[in-house]
Amino acid sequence: MNPLTSLRRRMTAEQVNRYFSITCFLSPPVLGSVVSFVFHGGALWSVVLLAAGRRRLNIDRPMLAMTIAIYAYCAAMVLASIVNGTLRADVTRFLPLITLLLFPISYSTWSITDKAPLARIVVLASGVACVGALVLAIVQYHWIGMPRAEGGAGNPIVFATVTCLAVTMCIAGALSGVDKAWKPLTAAALAGVVATVYSGSRMVWLALPIAAVAVVVVNRQRLTDMRRLLAIVGASSLLIAAMTFPIIVDRTHSLLNDWDALVTKGDYSTPLGLRAGLWDVGLDAFREAPFFGHGMSASRALSTQGFKDRFGLSKGFNHFHNGFLTALVQAGLVGALALAAIFVVAICNATRVLRLSADPLERFGATMIVVAVIIYLVGGLAGILVGHDILDSTLMIFLVCGTYLACGQTISPIHDSR
Repeated sequence: MNPLTSLRRRMTAEQVNRYFSITCFLSPPVLGSVVSFVFHGGALWSVVLLAAGRRRLNIDRPMLAMTIAIYAYCAAMVLASIVNGTLRADVTRFLPLITLLLFPISYSTWSITDKAPLARIVVLASGVACVGALVLAIVQYHWIGMPRAEGGAGNPIVFATVTCLAVTMCIAGALSGVDKAWKPLTAAALAGVVATVYSGSRMVWLALPIAAVAVVVVNRQRLTDMRRLLAIVGASSLLIAAMTFPIIVDRTHSLLNDWDALVTKGDYSTPLGLRAGLWDVGLDAFREAPFFGHGMSASRALSTQGFKDRFGLSKGFNHFHNGFLTALVQAGLVGALALAAIFVVAICNATRVLRLSADPLERFGATMIVVAVIIYLVGGLAGILVGHDILDSTLMIFLVCGTYLACGQTISPIHDSR
């Protein structure tokens, strides 16, 4: 018996899923695109198992609603390219849609995992991710001299987004009782918050307290000692402020300077000016083709020409630093409404569970959905919503696991009888 055969016989499908889940929730802030490779690899292997009859699709109403919304968005993007006659040019742009199309496959695969161990894996792996994110942020900012920490993601905004998600999972785990070790989870959450500040991503700074408050509201009935909670929040806030005060002041000062340059001098070359210019160019592009947009490959050409004509700058971007505006430009109202439907269906699934269920695991799953929607929507107001490998993979991971924990049914794997 060779080692691979021996390992295969010792490892059950549930055990493989657990290691897979650990990697998916630990890797985004620390290992960056590894989460994309792991997620896609797991989904493609699941396709093979489905084709071989060793897995079966787990189709329930919440999963079906999410699948329809996601597939409608992907269809809208393809339809926009067909209408604009840019199908051949957009083919490579369709590749990120594959991540979204894998939702029902991944949902069925995660459904063979017991909910309680999965919820605990989400919490503990997120805690490790927060600590790892802080270590990388400190090394990058203080030792390497990077102005903004990027973690393993290679991009400050992406790093901040996935770290923020990990922070909220630590808070949710501590408050919901999914894991009893609330002190280490609180410390891990604190580490993640500091790492998020090191990223300098101001929109994620805004999203983080909103998401944290949402977690507290969801778990308010379990909060028996508000005085202790307030003391922890106050002490943590003071510690964070003391550790990151220079960064906060510097980023705030930069924002005010950019605003002053934009208003008084019409300077569109600053980070704020570039965003304002992109939004202006994007809105004009949307007005030119309001229903089906210009196609996915048109963003760079439109932004480059728009900046040259309006501001005399040689700038071009593949997106418009606003998730819904990007969808409006690329696929018009059809694409933007389809994109919005994904988040509307997700939040409807979550709120239904929060309204009707008292089960802590189901409420934890609903919390995963709520915080993912908040963080992505707030961050997407001035950044990327979908279309980035790490962000897309992480969004699917949270929607898949959140939907399964909140309202899915556990199914048994089909074991090989040979």
